Amino acid sequence: MKYKLTHQTKYKYHDSVNSYHSLVCLKPLNISTQICHSFSLLVSPKPSEIVERIDFFGNTIHYFSIQSAHQELIVKTESKVETFPKFLNINFSVSCKEAREAFKTNNALKIELLQYLLPSPFIHWDEEIHAFAEASFPENQSLYESIKNLCHKIFTEFDFVSNFTNINTPIKTVLKERKGVCQDFSHLAIACLRSMGFAARYVSGYLETLPPPGKKKLQGSDASHAWISVFIPNIGWCEFDPTNDLVPQERHIITAYGRDYSDVPPLKGIIFSSGKHTLSVSVDVIPLFEP
Repeated sequence: MKYKLTHQTKYKYHDSVNSYHSLVCLKPLNISTQICHSFSLLVSPKPSEIVERIDFFGNTIHYFSIQSAHQELIVKTESKVETFPKFLNINFSVSCKEAREAFKTNNALKIELLQYLLPSPFIHWDEEIHAFAEASFPENQSLYESIKNLCHKIFTEFDFVSNFTNINTPIKTVLKERKGVCQDFSHLAIACLRSMGFAARYVSGYLETLPPPGKKKLQGSDASHAWISVFIPNIGWCEFDPTNDLVPQERHIITAYGRDYSDVPPLKGIIFSSGKHTLSVSVDVIPLFEP
């Protein structure tokens, strides 16, 4: 599938902002299952320069700063991406017991994946989270099927409720209230997996949404999405979407990997101002039916 992605973030400030520094993590990755054919980043007011770099996790980060006074900031990215089907031979999936032993005894593997086995800024766990996860991981069951069972459990037992949580809402609150958004469900799933001794990472990106039958897709109706990636010995990294209870395929477009959301926020900035601001975000994921 080929897509045109448009992501626009607009800040309006009550008082003038005299200095702004920002990191942008919105360029889709070039990996075996997708190609980013083009990417543009437009900022208004125009910064003196935009610097591109690759971070520790292999994501593309853009840095810019604005030193002129302004009361509105617009950051707009446009991308053209091509995605491909993902094929996995899950017959090689090891059992939960075998995978756990591999992480314990294979020092090279443990060192390589250590950052995805340990707690991270937004992901911590305790006995309650471990207990929530444990039933999905029988010792002799395939790890791949066990992860699918965990995602199905989250999908069926939790409600998707926009604006109920924010980035600082603890996982324990999400577990107690049984509601949240894709970011919360991904953090919970990763906490469960790490509590069981498995390596899991956070995936940031987009999901093409489909309008109801007979309805036209509304401009700006899409949104950023989050799901998880789990390392399974003998197979490698495998992706799962607990929010939608499915295995990501061509409609999932990846912008970044990290330990949790703190590593890959779409936009992260420092503002020198004393006033309040309003934020609006508009996202479009449009299929391109090119010959």
